[in-house]
Amino acid sequence: MKTELRLYNSLHGGKETFKPLNPPHVGLYVCGPTVYSDVHLGNCRTFLSFDLLYRYLTHLGYKVRYVRNITDAGHLENDADEGEDKIGKKARLEQLEPMEIVQRYTVGFRRVTELFNMIPPSIEPTATGHIVEQIEMVQQILNAGFAYEVNGSVYFDVLKYNESFKDYGVLSGRKIDELIAGAGNEKRTLEGQEEKRNSVDFAIWKKASLYHIMQWSSPWGKGFPGWHLECSAMSTKYLGEEFDIHGGGMDLKFPHHEAEIAQNKACCHKGGAKLWMHGNMLTVNGKRMGKSEGNAFLPEQLFSGDHPLLEKGYSPMSVRFFMLQAHYRSTLDFSNEALGAADKGFQRLQDALDILPALVSGNNSDFNWVQWVDAVYEAMNDDLNSPVAIAHLFEAIKRINSIQEGRESINKEDLALIQAFIPDFVRNVLGLKQETEAAVSEQSDLESVMQLLILLRNEARLRKDFRQSDFIRDKLLEHGIQIKDSKEGSSWEKV
Repeated sequence: MKTELRLYNSLHGGKETFKPLNPPHVGLYVCGPTVYSDVHLGNCRTFLSFDLLYRYLTHLGYKVRYVRNITDAGHLENDADEGEDKIGKKARLEQLEPMEIVQRYTVGFRRVTELFNMIPPSIEPTATGHIVEQIEMVQQILNAGFAYEVNGSVYFDVLKYNESFKDYGVLSGRKIDELIAGAGNEKRTLEGQEEKRNSVDFAIWKKASLYHIMQWSSPWGKGFPGWHLECSAMSTKYLGEEFDIHGGGMDLKFPHHEAEIAQNKACCHKGGAKLWMHGNMLTVNGKRMGKSEGNAFLPEQLFSGDHPLLEKGYSPMSVRFFMLQAHYRSTLDFSNEALGAADKGFQRLQDALDILPALVSGNNSDFNWVQWVDAVYEAMNDDLNSPVAIAHLFEAIKRINSIQEGRESINKEDLALIQAFIPDFVRNVLGLKQETEAAVSEQSDLESVMQLLILLRNEARLRKDFRQSDFIRDKLLEHGIQIKDSKEGSSWEKV
């Protein structure tokens, strides 16, 4: 390995040599899901990107403390501090306790990350489990003079903060004057907006209305923490006032991550992470993926092929391989052609790994394998350039096939090198585990059976034969399969 690891820092807009604060220890914080609905593929891509980072840092010998939170309270429908709590609203609509919603979608999220072979984080804290820490941070910000209380809500004073630190917008490039001007063009009729001294201010503690289900006692009355606050509180608790890397989707740059930096500096004059990393979005046939576009995919739909835009289903490892073929900072476009090509490419890689242990060495090598290994590291050290690393893998696949067919030779030392390096890199860095045809076929068969049972149950419900529909649901639950009903239809998951 000839080069140092360089990562793109969104804070400074360029690649930097990675130098941990306390080597060999690395502190990594990634914003996790808000667990009020099924995790979508855009989320999966973000978490997969940071799974790759976690794996590669570990491969390089770092001892990584990876913290990824679960947002189970405080995330309102609108970034302007108005609307219902997303989890509370779902609970009200489904007439369930909020923690039932949290449990259902947390289990579903973990199941999906397991299917994609993502390593669980070292710590997975929840917002509701850290209310005390968040109340303490609100008090610290108030004591420092960077927040104010109005009618039981506490707001972060962005203009006062910027007078002292002069860096609000440092991550996203937003200008306060432009933000205020933009907000001035809109009618400030939203709940709580009239309480703010300035339109750019944001809630760090919100007074709970009568209908708000999730609320806690605080020095300012019954309420709940602001969404931005939880990540500041939890990253500080588990990684310190200053740590190495903070990651998330590009959509979180503003206002979420911008607010985190301001909160952290207001508390301790340190902005949390030294290095900020952001993954890019997914598109489908050139259009942004979204429910409004009718082109959004749930992971299970991609695996089963049960979606009008899909010609067939793809295994989790084929989809993971597909995602790794695009750089984490670039957009990734879903299409049947691209998925099909990735599926075939992943099979070629698996075939080469099957061949590799049985290769026979000769007296010399027709290819410089040491240089090839260095090239793989150079790609990964260039801001996790997995597409280039995978291109080098395909060069190796071609050579491995040629050696097996007797058209090329490899000496004993080089053979030992690649027999150790390639499987380790594929399995432990790229996270691509072996998938047997039987396992893929079994998953496909189960999906087909489940779709049939869901159809039969829905037909029973339409006939108002609730005895039959409940019988199907309860029997499946006895076998570890839960049916979930929503406005979008019925789905299933293993529990």
